[in-house]
Amino acid sequence: MDNAIIWLLRLLAAHLLTDFVLQPGKWVEARREGHLKAKEFWWHLGLTTLMAAWFTCFDTWWVPIVILVTHGLIDWWKSYQPNEIRYFMIDQLLHLSVIGILWWLKFPEVFSIKQWLNTCMVYPQFWTVAIAVIFLTSPVGITIGMLTRSFREKIEDHGKQSLANAGTWIGVLERLIIFFLVLISRYEAIGLLIAAKSIIRLKEGEQKMSEYVLVGTLLSVSVAMLTGFIVSKVI
Repeated sequence: MDNAIIWLLRLLAAHLLTDFVLQPGKWVEARREGHLKAKEFWWHLGLTTLMAAWFTCFDTWWVPIVILVTHGLIDWWKSYQPNEIRYFMIDQLLHLSVIGILWWLKFPEVFSIKQWLNTCMVYPQFWTVAIAVIFLTSPVGITIGMLTRSFREKIEDHGKQSLANAGTWIGVLERLIIFFLVLISRYEAIGLLIAAKSIIRLKEGEQKMSEYVLVGTLLSVSVAMLTGFIVSKVI
């Protein structure tokens, strides 16, 4: 088991090094402009293959070959896509999926997808956490929005003072972070999170906006902490 985990971690380290640390930005731009004709494309592909073989100690000949072919195809596809976050996420998801499949093929006795899925389906703790996470996203956000509507309507040009959907994303991330901090009993980190957000908002100098955000934050934090506390007792 330990050898399998170390092998996976080495392959992940090789990917992170070659796709981020050892890949200059000009290589990415050259690949986007020249695609397969760019020499930087092949330099990156060769380095990626070499690092994958080196970090896995050259123990399986077909692993670097699969990395060579799949990484090349994924990067070739990516070179034609706009420079947007969704294509970046798809690109990384494909690379990580290949690594996961290679690990599974190399150590089939360690990881059973069927067993993992069966465990999740009947594992009450999994469903308890899953329901809590879903609850803390849109359901709580919509509820808080309804509770604070009367305050929001008193703020002139409220929609022009904030980025579209930014508040929604901030609220969701804030609740999820606090929820998991409660699960691991790191309450001091919650205080730092709230303090940092309060300082940033107070700098805006708008009294009504600051009070509105404070009310929403306290509601959001309270629900997240209460949910985390209940879930921690259940699981």
